[in-house]
Amino acid sequence: MTGGGEEAPALRAVYRPVRRSNALEDTVARIAQTIRVGVVAPGEALPPERALAELYGVSRDTVRTAIRELSDAGFLVARRGRYGGTFVADPLPQQEAEPLDALAAADLFGMRRVLEGGAARAAAARTMTAGERDALWHRRAAVAHASLGDYRRLDSLLHLSIAEASGIPSLVPLVTENRARVNEWLDAFPLLPRAIEHSEAQHETILQAILTGRPDAAEAAMLDHLAASEALIRGFVV
Repeated sequence: MTGGGEEAPALRAVYRPVRRSNALEDTVARIAQTIRVGVVAPGEALPPERALAELYGVSRDTVRTAIRELSDAGFLVARRGRYGGTFVADPLPQQEAEPLDALAAADLFGMRRVLEGGAARAAAARTMTAGERDALWHRRAAVAHASLGDYRRLDSLLHLSIAEASGIPSLVPLVTENRARVNEWLDAFPLLPRAIEHSEAQHETILQAILTGRPDAAEAAMLDHLAASEALIRGFVV
């Protein structure tokens, strides 16, 4: 880790407790931010797993999983032996997307929360036809069984199906436009299999809340889900 008192704000920003509801995604994002802002430079070692777990307020298993995700994506490298540990890759993987500035990020994510959180709430408040309910479950099943290559496309279709289920036709193109912008930044980093597992559990919670007519729970579950992908985008891109 590079030294210098000027890095204290950066250290405080990246080495602080994460939210328990999205512990894995937030831990991945926080470590990615650690790399991106230069707190740990390419070729340098991360703090030990035990220290990271204490700093983030998560289990060592969560830290190990986050490190494994970032290692699989090419951002971290494990070295064994007396001077071993987890090191930042040198060179780092190349990203194609330009960084998303703070104002653009606030606009993108704020609009997404309003649109998709509201869509989930509205869908749960409606009495849907059997066909509408079946369509949602069909989209949910398609995402759950998707290959990595198809995952983001089918995930987008599920979110658009929820917007359609809201019963507000003019909402669908707004969600579509926002989702296209989000996907541009999601595509800036590789799919993380264990994050997908968490996403699928969140999809299940969202759908259950919608189909059992619980608007508050549906909106809360959707916002929790959106926060997870937002954390990853902020960690890798913003």
